Amino acid sequence: MNVRRSAAVLAATAVIGTAAPAVAASPSPSPSVVIPEGLYGSGDPTYDGVWRQSLALLALNKQGVIPAETAVDWLAGQQCASGAFPAFRADTAKACNAKVMVDTNSTAAAVQALAATGSSHEDAVREALAWLKSVQNKDGGWGYTAGGASDANSTSAVIGAILSTGGESTTTYKKDGKTPSDALLKLALPCTGDGAGAFAYQPDKKGKLTANTDATAAAVLSGLGGQPETILLGSDQADSSCEKPGDFEQAVHNGASYLAGAMAKDKYLTSALPGAEDQPDYGNTADAVVALSAAEFNDEAAASVHWLEANALNWAEQSGPAAYAQLIFAARAGGVDPREFGGKNLVTLLSATGPKPEHVPTAEEAPSIEAKDDAGVSVWWIVGVGLVGGIGIGFLISGRKKKQQP
Repeated sequence: MNVRRSAAVLAATAVIGTAAPAVAASPSPSPSVVIPEGLYGSGDPTYDGVWRQSLALLALNKQGVIPAETAVDWLAGQQCASGAFPAFRADTAKACNAKVMVDTNSTAAAVQALAATGSSHEDAVREALAWLKSVQNKDGGWGYTAGGASDANSTSAVIGAILSTGGESTTTYKKDGKTPSDALLKLALPCTGDGAGAFAYQPDKKGKLTANTDATAAAVLSGLGGQPETILLGSDQADSSCEKPGDFEQAVHNGASYLAGAMAKDKYLTSALPGAEDQPDYGNTADAVVALSAAEFNDEAAASVHWLEANALNWAEQSGPAAYAQLIFAARAGGVDPREFGGKNLVTLLSATGPKPEHVPTAEEAPSIEAKDDAGVSVWWIVGVGLVGGIGIGFLISGRKKKQQP
C-alpha cells in the first residue's frame, strides 16, 4: 500500500567554511546574557537563539503541541525592520543597526516556524521572504550572510522557507535567470572519484568540490520538497545507482544514494571535526535519516533511526532543544513514535526546555506514525507539507557555526 508523502524541507543550517557537528552542545550562558522568557533552552542563545527556537516550535507543531504564546512571540520579536532575523538580539526595544548580524539561515528557520504556528505573524513571514529574495545571489543561491558566496546548506534552508508557506514555488525566485536549483546543481559532484554523487558545501578556493554529508542531506531534501513522493516500505527501495547529474532531479537521486552508502556500514555518519573523525555525528545522522526516508531509502532510514534510539539520547540531553527537535524529525521519518523513542518521550523532553505549552495532545489525539491498510499491512502516515516544517533538510538543520564574528 502506498502512502503519499510531502517531504518539504527545512534545510540544514549552514556549515560555515568546513563541516561542523550537527548541533554542538549549547554553551553555558555568559554573564552578560540573560535567558529571555519564552526561549527554549538554558544555554547562551547568542549564536543559536532563533535557530533552536524555530526547530523547537516546528518539532512540537508536528506533534500536535500548541506552544506557549510567549514562545512564538519571542521568535517573531527577533525580526529586524528589514524583515531579516539575526541569530539573537538581547534588546528588541532597540532597532537593528549594522552591528546586528542578520543571516539567511536564522531568517529561513524563523519563516518556517512562524508559518507553521499560525496566521498571527503573516506579515513577519511575508517580510522575511521578501528580504530573502532581495539578497539572492546571481547564481540563484544564498550564502549564510547577504552577499556571501552561495552554499548548499543556506540555499536549501531558504528553499524550505519558500515551500513552507505553500503559496510559492522556488522557480519564482530567480536572479539573472538562475533558480535555487541551478545553484545547487553546480555543487553536485560527478559519479566518479571521492564522494561520487554527493553535494559539496561550497567549492574551495580552486573551485574543487568536496563531498559534505550535511550539505548532501540538505540538498536532497530541498530537491524533494516541491513534489509529493510515494514511499514504498519493506523491500521496495530506491535505485542506488549514480548517473551523470545532467539535471537537479538526477543530482538529488545521486545525493541520496551517496548518503545510503555512507550510512550502510555503521548506520551513522561521523564527525568532520579534526581529531574527531571516528566519532558519530548525531545531528547529521538524524538529518540524513529524514533525507533517506524522503528519497525512498526506507531500510537505511529505519536502521539508522534505530541506531539513534540506542545512542543519541545523551547527546540530545547535553545539546538542548535543537537536538531534541532533530530526533523528533528523524523518528517521524523513520516510522518511530517520538513519544516512545529509546524508552523516552522526546516531545516531553523538548517541551520541558521551554515555556509550558498551551496544549499537549493526549495519546488518542497525538499524530499517528503508523496506520493499517485494508490488507493489514503497516504503512507510514502522511507527513504533511513541511516534513520538518520545511525540512529541506533542506531545515536540515544541522551544523551551525557556533560563533559568528561581527
